[in-house]
Amino acid sequence: MTARARSLPVNGRRNRPEGRAAAGILIAILAAVVLAADQLAKVAAIASLPPQEPVPVIGEFLVFYLVRNPGAAFSLGESVTWIFTIALAVVAVVIGWLAATRVRSRLWAVVLGLLLGGVLGNLGDRLFRPPGFGIGHVVDFISTPWMMPAIYNVADMFIVTMMIAVALLVVTGFRLDGTRERRVRADGDPESDSDDQPVAGSDSRP
Repeated sequence: MTARARSLPVNGRRNRPEGRAAAGILIAILAAVVLAADQLAKVAAIASLPPQEPVPVIGEFLVFYLVRNPGAAFSLGESVTWIFTIALAVVAVVIGWLAATRVRSRLWAVVLGLLLGGVLGNLGDRLFRPPGFGIGHVVDFISTPWMMPAIYNVADMFIVTMMIAVALLVVTGFRLDGTRERRVRADGDPESDSDDQPVAGSDSRP
């Protein structure tokens, strides 16, 4: 007996806002919240932290260390800052296009909204911080030596975690429109899925 893939709705309306407008609004709100949190944290770091001097917050578990990064993670690509500016702008445009034309899933809207906020946070640094438009240095100040040697910021945290979330949604078959790809038997009946739970108290006997 062979199986084929078919898109089926996941949990009815629970994972689907009322149309693309609702998803777009949710994405915009979450992006604005993350962008504001990132920029406020950077302003506070610049105002209160000495440049390139470690300030232990919780011992070696959390250390503030203010730097201005012209490159990517681990200061890679310092001489081609403009490439990162273009890449961030492209990602922001793609997310905006998806929000306007494709996304109807509430879960996808949350993930993309948080991701967009992180992207805009670092893109703002590239565009408006010294040494100039499009080649600005990103403000990093969070260090967790026990986890990784890189110094990062609030935007980076949302970018990394939401990219992982995007990968998980894709791997598990969640689609932008709120449906999920499930395996369906040749007789047309969907195979058992963890999302299909019996109603509490129902009688399963014939």
